[in-house]
Amino acid sequence: MNIDKRDLTLLCDFYELTMARGYFNSEMKDKIAYFDVFFRKVPDGGGYAICAGLEQIIEYIKSIKFSSEDIEYLRSKNLFDEGFLEYLSTFKFTGDIWAVPEGTVIFPGEPIMTVRANAMEAQFIETFILLIFNHQCLVATKASRIVRAAQGRAVSEFGSRRAHGPDAALYGARAAYIGGCGSTACTLADIMFGVPAGGTMAHSWVQMFDSEYEAFKTYCQLYPKNPTLLVDTYNVLKSGVPNAIKVFKEVLSDEEREHCAIRLDSGDITYLTKKIRKMLDSAGLEKCRITVSNSLDEYIIRDILMQGAQVDAFGVGERMITSKSEPVFGCVYKLCAVERDGKIQPKIKISENIAKITNPDFKKLYRFYSKDTGKAEADLITVHDEVIDDTKPYELFDPEHVWKKKTMENYVLREMLVPIFENGKCVYESPSVREIRENCQRELSTIWDEVLRFENPHNYYVDLSQRLWDEKHELLKKR
Repeated sequence: MNIDKRDLTLLCDFYELTMARGYFNSEMKDKIAYFDVFFRKVPDGGGYAICAGLEQIIEYIKSIKFSSEDIEYLRSKNLFDEGFLEYLSTFKFTGDIWAVPEGTVIFPGEPIMTVRANAMEAQFIETFILLIFNHQCLVATKASRIVRAAQGRAVSEFGSRRAHGPDAALYGARAAYIGGCGSTACTLADIMFGVPAGGTMAHSWVQMFDSEYEAFKTYCQLYPKNPTLLVDTYNVLKSGVPNAIKVFKEVLSDEEREHCAIRLDSGDITYLTKKIRKMLDSAGLEKCRITVSNSLDEYIIRDILMQGAQVDAFGVGERMITSKSEPVFGCVYKLCAVERDGKIQPKIKISENIAKITNPDFKKLYRFYSKDTGKAEADLITVHDEVIDDTKPYELFDPEHVWKKKTMENYVLREMLVPIFENGKCVYESPSVREIRENCQRELSTIWDEVLRFENPHNYYVDLSQRLWDEKHELLKKR
């Protein structure tokens, strides 16, 4: 369900409009351009990232329409001629787009989306594409790391009140679910995207009553099927846990006690959860779950579990919803080709910073999977019309250290970019967020553990075909 009725057409950088007017009033008006979307490095020094946000990009492109108010605003800037404004009044996207599906594991340097359209259309959608990918890929990647650190324990996204505004809360909850979180505290994310929402109580609930015991008892009477009691309002071990145990035994039936839980939001998690587990077990509440929150991230979760913390589930807020450790994903949108007289002419951006030199031409992206292990071995970027015979061995080489070579044999080849728009018509049906989440888990299962490490991960190879490498270096020589 999409309940967002805002007109976001002008959610763009102003230079996209000034450039569009320039194209409109020049020979570039009908020039076909190709742009790639890619990122240069994985946040947090990780080995992989998760693609998320494609559905919102599709919705935006389908809904672009300059209203009379938009046109009047642009007229008031005294920069745009009436012919151009008339063009905008009937503007619609008529080009082609290819992208990797949401939930796909992605790596630096490879195109996760390619846009082919006339220069005005292709340039105009740049900002929205980048802001969506940069946010949702970032949060989905962070969530994936945190969920993996939890080692199979449930993780809920708790970040709405720490997010950078309403959109960051809503779409962050969506991205966190794609990355592996099982639920969210954000109610509207459940309505809009079907991300399961849940929650119990805050410290204020306990403080409202004359006693902690009364607060717990009232809550369990209201929600006896799966009550979770927050035990750190006053003193965790001396009052919180003893009162919770007392109420669980007095109010809940034997069956209901199978589904009760306590939550801890402060203090030394490792020390306290060890003590709490012993107290619960001694009281015959072996099935009572322990949930913890309080500024958690993948490193804290990993460390407390290594120290023996007795935790069944985690609630993670600010450090996931803002990706606090590295809050910028870094997707960019770069011209890679234009069409001249019906032929594709490669374009390249050159920089003294080698990492910022782009890969030219209209391209395809392939992933090699080993038939023996089912694991992804490498990705390959080729020119768009290259055909790889997957019945024969294929030699890969490192595009920066060309003497490093590897021959792929007994492999399955997958083309990663799928059609999204053709001649302005959306030809892609977005899956549900649950299906995207499941796809993400399948994708991660094909990635070697060495690539998934939090620190010093193995470098997953994204190579260029010989033809593309030659083309790139020919262009470099000409400059």
